[in-house]
Amino acid sequence: MTTSSKFLFRASLVAASVAAASSVYSAGFALNDHSATASGTALAGAAASNADISFSFWNPALFVNAQDTTVFVSGAYVMPSMDVTNISANNSALAGGTTIAGSKSNNNSVDNTLVPSFYLAKPLSDKTVAGISLNVPFGLSGDYGDDWAGRIHATETGVKDIALSFALAHRVNNWASVGASVQVHKADIILGSAVGVAGKEGDGRIEADDIGYGYSFGVALEPKKGTRIGLGYRSEVDFDFEGDVKYTNVTSLNATLTSIGKANLVNTTLSDSVTLPSVLTLGLEQDLTPKLTLGLTAIKTGWGSLDGLNIDFDSNQDNSVLTFGFEDQWMYSAGLTYDYSDKLTLRTGVAMDNSPVTDEYRSARTPDGDRKWISIGGTYDFNDMTSATFAFTHVMIEDVSVNRTNLTEDASRGKLKADYESSANVISVAMNMAF
Repeated sequence: MTTSSKFLFRASLVAASVAAASSVYSAGFALNDHSATASGTALAGAAASNADISFSFWNPALFVNAQDTTVFVSGAYVMPSMDVTNISANNSALAGGTTIAGSKSNNNSVDNTLVPSFYLAKPLSDKTVAGISLNVPFGLSGDYGDDWAGRIHATETGVKDIALSFALAHRVNNWASVGASVQVHKADIILGSAVGVAGKEGDGRIEADDIGYGYSFGVALEPKKGTRIGLGYRSEVDFDFEGDVKYTNVTSLNATLTSIGKANLVNTTLSDSVTLPSVLTLGLEQDLTPKLTLGLTAIKTGWGSLDGLNIDFDSNQDNSVLTFGFEDQWMYSAGLTYDYSDKLTLRTGVAMDNSPVTDEYRSARTPDGDRKWISIGGTYDFNDMTSATFAFTHVMIEDVSVNRTNLTEDASRGKLKADYESSANVISVAMNMAF
């Protein structure tokens, strides 16, 4: 096994072991920190930059940024905060019912976590580069615990998508490059909640996984020196999840369900089909002076493909349905890069990241709102072959409310109202090494 292959294998093990980041960081549950370099400008110029190979996540043509065999290792430490207040829950979603006892506030449902990214580029000729990358494109993690009043809607939620990509990039001429990749995605879902009726409660936990496949392609242009334009597309990824559900403490609950003619809750297998969204990225970099560069980016995520969950149990239990009602949304960013010296580059940027969640279908599992980013960062070149990059991002999230009071799909969950205040700080670091 070559040195680079051993490195990629170890990187895969590390990525597979980390938890998915909280949805507090990125709109929906997309994870946007795949490069400490790009994070320094809030992703401004993401599909167009000639800075390093990490921009290949948004545009595989940018693997041509590698002049030598290159490894780029990046990690983002996400520190989210989410306060849930004014919680009220009722055990009937449609009419009547009684109040569900439990905590009326919750501020411990999200934890700090690490999001890694890895890139390896190998020039095959003066014009063609092969690339391999490992990323976590989507992730969601939260645990309200078992004591809050909304526990029948959600206790634990986990989504993790790990993507291994194999790419080729080719420099067509001195101003145009193209690239494409194929991807293998491993996705896992965990859904936990209390289950109950007529004052009797137990707990249910769903675990499911699948492997899906996707692709990406892109083009990078420099029509005149100092003006760089890039367009990249990452495809939808289809999953046919299979897994199981396990219940605890449901003996009394099942007796009640039997008495009212309802199917018992039993451990069983399950399935559901889910499509993760496509991502279209348009980037521009313009050198304003020999030292100062302006970056602009627009990213469209096709959230409309992710309609929700419709979990089919291999038993007499009714399907578990959660409509997302997501809408396609755009993220916009602008940033500046300044070459302070031969060794130090400084960056800053701002972004508006629009949420795909609608008020009607916002839930305890997707308590999402629009975000604004403010980012700073920098790169220090130790020599021509090695550099280190740092970025800090503060994410401000609009206050939102969950108001699940009139949806038929909540008949077994009951009503839920809650207010959410959220924010996040993200520290990103990276090493870029050429050989």
